[in-house]
Amino acid sequence: MTVHPSRSTAGQEAAHGYCRTAALRPLGRDGEIERILRCVTRQPGSPQALLLLGEEGIGRTTLLRHAREVATGDGTLVLSAQGWAADHRHARACLQQLLVPVLDDVPGLPAPHGRVLSAALSPASHDGGPDDEQVQTALLALLDRLAASGPVLVCVDDIHACDRAFLDGLCAGIRLLAGRPVRLLLTARGETPPPNLPPGTEDLHLRPLSALSAAALLDRQPAPPTGRRRLEILEEAEGNPLALVELSRGLPAASRAGGGADAPVWRPLTGHAFAARLDVLPPETERALLYAAAAQPGEGVASLMAALDTGDLAVWAPAEAAGLVSLVEDRLVFRHPLARSAAFSRHPAGERQQAHLDLAAAVARPEGSAHHLAAAALCTSESVAAALEDSAWRHGDTVSTARALEQAARLSPQRREHARRLAEALVAAQAVGDPGWVKDLHGRFVQSAKDPELVCIAAGALASVLSLESSQREAFALLVDASEHFALVGRPVALALTAVAAGIAVQSGLPEHRTGLSMLLDRARQPDQVRETIPVREPHRADGPRPPATEPGGRLDGPAVRQALDALVAAVVRPHAATRSPVGLEGTKGTPPDGLSALACRAALHSAAYLGDEADVGLGQFRETDARLGAVRAFGVRGWTVSALVDTLVGIGWFAEAEALIREATAEATVLRLPRLQADLQAQDLALQALRGTVPPEPWFTPSIWRAVCLDENRATHARLLRARGLAAIALGHWDTGWRHLRELFTDDGSPLHPVLSPRSIAELAVAAQRTGRTDEIVPALTRLRAGQGDRTSTRMTLLLHHATALVEPDENAERHFHLALVNHEADRWPWERAHVRLNYGIWLRRSRRTREARQQLTTVLETAERLGAGALATAAARELRASGAAPTPDASGMLEQLTGQQRQIVRLAASGLSNREIGEQLFLSPRTVGSHLYNVYPKLGVSRRQQLRDLLEDR
Repeated sequence: MTVHPSRSTAGQEAAHGYCRTAALRPLGRDGEIERILRCVTRQPGSPQALLLLGEEGIGRTTLLRHAREVATGDGTLVLSAQGWAADHRHARACLQQLLVPVLDDVPGLPAPHGRVLSAALSPASHDGGPDDEQVQTALLALLDRLAASGPVLVCVDDIHACDRAFLDGLCAGIRLLAGRPVRLLLTARGETPPPNLPPGTEDLHLRPLSALSAAALLDRQPAPPTGRRRLEILEEAEGNPLALVELSRGLPAASRAGGGADAPVWRPLTGHAFAARLDVLPPETERALLYAAAAQPGEGVASLMAALDTGDLAVWAPAEAAGLVSLVEDRLVFRHPLARSAAFSRHPAGERQQAHLDLAAAVARPEGSAHHLAAAALCTSESVAAALEDSAWRHGDTVSTARALEQAARLSPQRREHARRLAEALVAAQAVGDPGWVKDLHGRFVQSAKDPELVCIAAGALASVLSLESSQREAFALLVDASEHFALVGRPVALALTAVAAGIAVQSGLPEHRTGLSMLLDRARQPDQVRETIPVREPHRADGPRPPATEPGGRLDGPAVRQALDALVAAVVRPHAATRSPVGLEGTKGTPPDGLSALACRAALHSAAYLGDEADVGLGQFRETDARLGAVRAFGVRGWTVSALVDTLVGIGWFAEAEALIREATAEATVLRLPRLQADLQAQDLALQALRGTVPPEPWFTPSIWRAVCLDENRATHARLLRARGLAAIALGHWDTGWRHLRELFTDDGSPLHPVLSPRSIAELAVAAQRTGRTDEIVPALTRLRAGQGDRTSTRMTLLLHHATALVEPDENAERHFHLALVNHEADRWPWERAHVRLNYGIWLRRSRRTREARQQLTTVLETAERLGAGALATAAARELRASGAAPTPDASGMLEQLTGQQRQIVRLAASGLSNREIGEQLFLSPRTVGSHLYNVYPKLGVSRRQQLRDLLEDR
């Protein structure tokens, strides 16, 4: 008897390593796991048989293993088998595997069935024995007997490699056991189910992992890659778990796309999975696949045919028949990412070089030709380096640009050109936002670069990513050191570095950084005064050295650019003076200009507007700028403003768009490993959930992320954390806890923890103080804020101060401040904040026995809250309306009837105090699905948090 409990290759085992225990769920597969477990546990409406379909390495076996572990833990009898092509030489090998755990039950079957199965399982059964129909009948009898004792799960992996008789018999048995506690879980390669499966079998197509899940899996490998190679692997693997694991094994210094023709290439440990198919191809098809593997994305079949010097498309037919490639319109697509690597790595270096040379001559795009010439280069070449540099910014995304510029530097024979191109690559890699890549480039740059301007540019790039990681003090110190060269560099470069320093000062919130920023600004303005004493460099000639950052859109130069950078720096140095839209932002319409520099300057203007509470004025351009930066994959620039955009969207009541932006930006920050940005976005997400009234159970934050962020030098992040925790606690009804968190936004003497974000929470702090009887304790903060605002307080800040004062002042003064907080028509720009004022004014009116006026205010609050989706505010307004004598809401019985059966079940479990994960474990749903159900039912039940569900059900 041949038993094969597992035939995963070494690489597949590594890919499956992300699910070695039942407790560790496969990454990024919550939805799939939910469907599988519903089948395995025989939930109502679930199929009796489920088939998992997908390409090699997509995770079919991993999910099957997870299902087996869960089922075994629940006391289900699990029978498993795995198809294997070699087993076709052994009759009934799959049947033998399947019945290993129940061999002792075979003799107990009625005599005919027991004898048939015993004979079928005999090692000599392939020489004769019972026929297939007899075996099928006996197998049915055995499964029926086992099901009488308890639930049975039959798992068969790779059914495409099982013998047909076994599969037909198994499926026939399952059909006849309908209604019994037997479930069938199958996997097969490809997208098409095999024939003759049981009626009602559902297909589950496994898609590639999301970018976020793929990055998480890659980071779990024993030696996870960093920098440029990490991004390349994520791109090359296309979300395939096995490809992610294999491509990260034994990485060479240069990748297929990144090194020269003589660079070592990656050879997959699982190459035999494709070698058999490649070995039988005709020589001309194998050569064609080499060219296809060497080609860049976007290079169509026409270019490939020209490089191959043939017009016969039949050359691809054998590869298509082997399932290696597909022709889609004018593109040739490899069916599996490892097939591309295998097709390329099996050829010697000379053939790979010739493929790149032929492609360079055939492709039409200059950037494509330059790429192939670089890949074919055996040594440094100024002509190839210049071609790469010339076309670098035409790629349309910063990742490709940075890669091309790094290649150009590697191929530069002259030390000066090497340093200059490395500086350009640093600028592009900083725009990508990958700290590992920037640090690697900077480490090579400092070994040879002496030019002051290049040193400043490199320092700015490194400081930028250090800040996005969380190292504000190190980043700012780097810029202070670089400012010693400001007198020797152009004003645009000096101002650009000062703008980076301004962003760091905003994030750190440290007084010494704001003071140091003034010094940097003074130094940045000096070159204009001393320029005439410094030898003027020769203007750029077509055949001479060029300045860095020559991408479309120009360098950081010109009056508009200077105004943008000046506006940002001024807003940070004097935050309370930044109360008007910066010059250049007012009245802007249409589409932002092209070019990374232009977009970066536009982002600087929006940052200055955000600091002055005016970001909503140019919101259309703000959103368009963010979208443009996303389109060119410039998260290193986008990361400086994305949190400000989220705050702005929440402030104007666009909660849904803010949630979508948080999800998108979180995925980007996770892929690029930017813990500070991840922390900011997690805090903003929690604060938004608190406003919606859908606060999840703790823990609210990912511990590993917050351990990587030093809050002492990231006060903006700290302020967002405190506000989020405070609002979440208040939404849950824990006013004392909420007060403690919000109170930490100010020191004991009333100084704000962060000069911009802390003051914006003063009204929320005042509400918590009033509810907990601590209004006297916020007087120092309120007094200091009033004094610090000066005579140019922003409209928004003025309204917030009036709101806070109304809650703290004696009753005879309170109404005046409520009126002042509401009378300004500009308050409509911040609908949630205005509704918050109305809520507290309505409460004050009700307690002053002016119930009719109170109902007017509270009705408006309820309408606004429902329009915004602000569940917590809506619940508070509804409660106060009832207290003021308004008509009661419908009873709980009627409201529960409008829910589905599963939703009612979730509501009852949540009301009993179970967490989303505990509910999910009982109902075999993912925690995210449970949260989604609760999010959808809260408005129907008129509640905003799970604590209110208990009261609702008790009232019933």
